[in-house]
Amino acid sequence: MKYLFQLFSLRPHRPYPSRFLSFVNPVINYNLKPRSTPAIMKLENSQYGFIFSPQLTTVLQVFDKYKYEIRLCGGAVRDILLGKTPTDLDFATTATPDEMVEMMAKENIRIVNKGGLKHGTVTSHVDGVNFELTTLRIDVVTDGRHADVEYTKDWALDAGRRDLTVNSMFLGMDGTVYDYFNGYEDLKKRQIRFVGDPKLRITEDYLRILRYFRFYGCLATAPNLHDEYILEAIQEKGSGLKQISGERIWSELHKILEGNYGPDIMRTILKLGLSPYIGLPKKPNVDEFDKVINRTKGLKLQPITMLIPFLKDVHDMNELNNRLKFRVFDRDLGLFLIHSRDEKWTPDTIKMNKIKIIQNPTKQGVMKEYIEQLLKYNNDRTILEEFEKWTPLKFPITGNMIKNHGVKDGKKIGIILRKLIEYWADDDFQTDIEELLNLIPKAEDELCHSFKTSKKNT
Repeated sequence: MKYLFQLFSLRPHRPYPSRFLSFVNPVINYNLKPRSTPAIMKLENSQYGFIFSPQLTTVLQVFDKYKYEIRLCGGAVRDILLGKTPTDLDFATTATPDEMVEMMAKENIRIVNKGGLKHGTVTSHVDGVNFELTTLRIDVVTDGRHADVEYTKDWALDAGRRDLTVNSMFLGMDGTVYDYFNGYEDLKKRQIRFVGDPKLRITEDYLRILRYFRFYGCLATAPNLHDEYILEAIQEKGSGLKQISGERIWSELHKILEGNYGPDIMRTILKLGLSPYIGLPKKPNVDEFDKVINRTKGLKLQPITMLIPFLKDVHDMNELNNRLKFRVFDRDLGLFLIHSRDEKWTPDTIKMNKIKIIQNPTKQGVMKEYIEQLLKYNNDRTILEEFEKWTPLKFPITGNMIKNHGVKDGKKIGIILRKLIEYWADDDFQTDIEELLNLIPKAEDELCHSFKTSKKNT
């Protein structure tokens, strides 16, 4: 009962700092007791019938045979109501994991990913397709990251443990939409609300702060229509993000920056004081961020590129990487931008970078993307246009061809190969194979001269 009282209680009105009032919408009501009649409509088969693949039909027949209720849940319902095709189909059911395992075994349906069983999720596998089937549950104990759950057969309780109203709806297999917390009304109004009191919801899982901003970017109609109490809750509970793993934070932040209003949402995140909890400096360079965002309008920036203006040096970038655990692409792009953003680009610079790309045939696409991101960051649009049109060329000379011309040392072959690419670039990549092979002695002489000079200096 205490849990239910906290979950559905009215929240008191609290004034929000005046400096944020420019982006609040104070009309949202948090009286979110579950509706007595949650079945709000019935969809036509044409609106959702595409989900019924032969594989899903096989699974549903099992639940029907053993008399357990099953409904589509979460984001898939939201997407269907928006007229979109969901990317994932997740289901909720009154059957417990043990009951599902037992009936799937009787019907010869394979269970995969058995690690999910302890969380209440059974993943069935039918003819190459997996379906996640999760028992209705409530959170009994939470620590801001994980929850101890208890199974239930009450759909309203399961809906009540979800983060946002637009994600708390269910769709019955007959097309009935079950909406316990006015999620459909919020969806129509493009309002993003927590189920119940935002402070309670956030305290249960602090990642919900970033999930709120991600869904705001997906659904809202303007960049700064946040509810005042939600922002207050986020500001008050924001330090809890320290408990969340960097990988999970970056996954959400990446989607926020790629989505609608990414820069505006990022400014809101910083105004609420969240930067030190997500790996950014305590006082990020917002002025530089505004300059970069304003001058790059119309250009597609990588999410990591959008964070670089906040960082002053390599140390800041390494600290951010230590917190967010970037994949190699993002880490190396960030370091490249930090090192190169103050360089002035000239025709020689362009040629030098084209040479670097050709000299690394296995990384040409990645290196080209790095350079294009740098040009976008600095708003070098003329050079960017030239670079985007340029297709990295395949160098026509191989190591074996140099070896066949009398060079046996493998390390020396590699250095000569890079030299020949430089000669090729000097001729605007026009030199043919025979001419390039004739330049091998020149490359050897330069290599020898360079070695002697280096030895003399030491």
